[in-house]
Amino acid sequence: MRARTLAELGAIKQTLQEAKRAAAEAERLERERLAREQRERDLFALTVGVVTLLREVAVAPDRPKPPATARQRERDEAAVMLEAISDEFDVESLLDTDDALSFRRSGIGPEVVRKLRRGVWAIQAQLDLHGLRREEARERLNRFIHDARRGGLRCVRVIHGKGNGSPGREPVLKGKVKSWLVQKKDVIAFTQARASDGGHGALLVLLGPQVG
Repeated sequence: MRARTLAELGAIKQTLQEAKRAAAEAERLERERLAREQRERDLFALTVGVVTLLREVAVAPDRPKPPATARQRERDEAAVMLEAISDEFDVESLLDTDDALSFRRSGIGPEVVRKLRRGVWAIQAQLDLHGLRREEARERLNRFIHDARRGGLRCVRVIHGKGNGSPGREPVLKGKVKSWLVQKKDVIAFTQARASDGGHGALLVLLGPQVG
């Protein structure tokens, strides 16, 4: 009876040791997983900078008309902004060959574009170019990107339309908007929006972080 009891105790001891080794291995794997996730978060933060939340933009009350010199300065600034982008720019060679024909600047990894499309960044503002002529659309896009960058926004949506009302049902502004965005140095990436964010009628645009 005693021999049987000792054998059982030995078996129990071995089982406990095996369970202890299994628990230690599981703990080691968990530590490695947490360390790997932390490295990925650090790399992500280093790549794209600080992600800011969507904030409401208050509508400014009516203000007195600015003097003529201020209006002239604004016109001069708008002219400079228009000169910075061209309709003759060939953008096709710079787009990624994916379904969305997305774009990312040199040094920006493909994972940034994938996360942009998945909605990692909250959309902080949007511009709807539906029904605008090319020159008006270009001017509004310039102003929109300029103001968004100055306001510290990181992720915005530009709606160029799906072309349902255009001849041939082709979106007239789609190619133009991509070409203009590529020429804006503040734009570091863009991709076609998900269906819930506008689908092939809109682009999600990622702006670079403010420096200084």
